[in-house]
Amino acid sequence: MLLLISKIKDLNFQSAYELVEGKIVGWAEDFIKILPNLLVAVFVMFLFIITAKLLRKLAFRLGKRLTKNLALVKLMATISFIVVLTIGIFTSLSILHLDKALTSLLTGAGIIGLALSFAFQDSASNLISGFFLAIRKPLNLNDIVETNGTMGTVIEMSLRNTVVQSFQGQHVFIPNKEVYQNKLINYSSSGERRIDLEVGVGYGTDLRLAQKTAINAIKELSFVKNPDQTAFVFGEFGSSSINGTLMFWLKYPGQKEYLEALSDATIALKKAFDQENINIPFPIRTLDFKDGDLEKMTVNSKTAS
Repeated sequence: MLLLISKIKDLNFQSAYELVEGKIVGWAEDFIKILPNLLVAVFVMFLFIITAKLLRKLAFRLGKRLTKNLALVKLMATISFIVVLTIGIFTSLSILHLDKALTSLLTGAGIIGLALSFAFQDSASNLISGFFLAIRKPLNLNDIVETNGTMGTVIEMSLRNTVVQSFQGQHVFIPNKEVYQNKLINYSSSGERRIDLEVGVGYGTDLRLAQKTAINAIKELSFVKNPDQTAFVFGEFGSSSINGTLMFWLKYPGQKEYLEALSDATIALKKAFDQENINIPFPIRTLDFKDGDLEKMTVNSKTAS
């Protein structure tokens, strides 16, 4: 009985040893077979890594020439590096004849990408919008803009938000998607801005004299750009005045200077009108009382006292 058990143990040990030995030999043979392809795959991957690094540096330099948004430049460089590196991985797997693994990897990447696209839909939209804003450049740092109900100075442009500092000092963070898709007014892009000053004169005024006086008063101001383009046109019969618009251009360095120019122009216009005795009327209300109404009002006033 003991002899039988001993033989069984010897037999199991011998079988296990032969099985392990066969596996190791098989792996060694397979490794030797794929060794040339493995060396080629490693060499190809090495070339792709070098190419990806060089392309990342090139993309960074080109990006700095296209936009001042450093975060976007880094993103463009990183994306170019990842794309080239991914192509290198897929190429190396193909050389090793790992087609099934490659297909599984692509399928998994597609599923993961689809899931991430739903999870980060808003972030992706802001990212893409930030990219197009940086390329098309409808606005730059320190520009005075009006968008999404906010007017102020652009102080920061990131991949997610555009930060506008209002003239009252608040920082307003506006998603890039909202800036890109909605109405955007850039007051700094042209370097000039027109002031439309509304003014009314009395019905007894010589309108030609009012036009000439207003235009001459504004043309003499130092901040007026292209004085010959200054114009004063009438366009409305108001309740107590004939209303017009005085239009002139100025260089637009900022909102503070714009408001100061508007104030100086108003003062100069008022002074010129006073010298020519041109009346700027104020609204007049006529009260029509019937017989006895004034006495009733007087009695009610005394009673209330």
